[in-house]
Amino acid sequence: MVRPKIRFRKSALVAIAATAVMALGACAGGATSSNTTSATADANATGEALPTVTKGKLTIATGDPAYTPWVLNDNPESGEGYEAAVAYAVAEKLGFSKDQVVWKRTTFDSAIAPGAKDWDFNIQQFSITDARKQAVDFSSPYYTTSEAVVAVKGTPAAEAKSLEDLKKLKFGVQTGTTSQNYVMNKLKPSTDPLIFNGSADVVQALKGGQVDAIVVDLPTAFNVIATQVENGTVVGQFTANEDGNNFGLLLPKGSALTPAVTKAVDTLRDNGTLAELQKKWLADAASAPIFEQ
Repeated sequence: MVRPKIRFRKSALVAIAATAVMALGACAGGATSSNTTSATADANATGEALPTVTKGKLTIATGDPAYTPWVLNDNPESGEGYEAAVAYAVAEKLGFSKDQVVWKRTTFDSAIAPGAKDWDFNIQQFSITDARKQAVDFSSPYYTTSEAVVAVKGTPAAEAKSLEDLKKLKFGVQTGTTSQNYVMNKLKPSTDPLIFNGSADVVQALKGGQVDAIVVDLPTAFNVIATQVENGTVVGQFTANEDGNNFGLLLPKGSALTPAVTKAVDTLRDNGTLAELQKKWLADAASAPIFEQ
């Protein structure tokens, strides 16, 4: 068998259609909830015509904290960082001005769990998967990435050249992520990975020597080596065709907003806005070598 080689390639956006489903009525936090509205909003509806959790406002959730390059300085209100910029671009397409946007913070796990929510959509690198679609809705993708390996320079992990080399390493991953799924079900290293509740814990495990390497999405990998891990290096990324992650805006299951939000994302993709924002905020992602099977 020929050992996998590293080569360079850009990840490409892949369009996926998100399916809108019907749901039961509910209320959250005293606001008018769109989470489980029995009727689906017109995909062309905007502004106050949309059944948002608070009438006349668009409530957007993100992580706590939120990291560069997705959100600069943990301040989504600034609109700086790829996901913060995408969120405001979607809001504009939905007919909401910047001062009509309200931000909330959630954990990753609570967002993907079934049940009513007190926000209209959530944006924090949620990969679109069939399993998650059982509990939540997704828009079409606003970004496609691959998983990447981060290690510390001068360690054996940093010198890995093939998937076989990687299988010998002890990895750290965040629970509930596609990074965890890839390591456990695709890469299948000889040592079980350490699983952590948050991304900060994953990075700390690498810094503290608990693990040889970590697996995160590619843009996050570049931020980790730039700002969090001294002498960190992106060892490589995995092929993006089958295992690339399509990130979608996450909505409550059966949200009446799903068609309108999906249409907004599709418009931003078709008119080149997403590509422009990726060029501005995620320029490093194209340069990582690929571990190809």
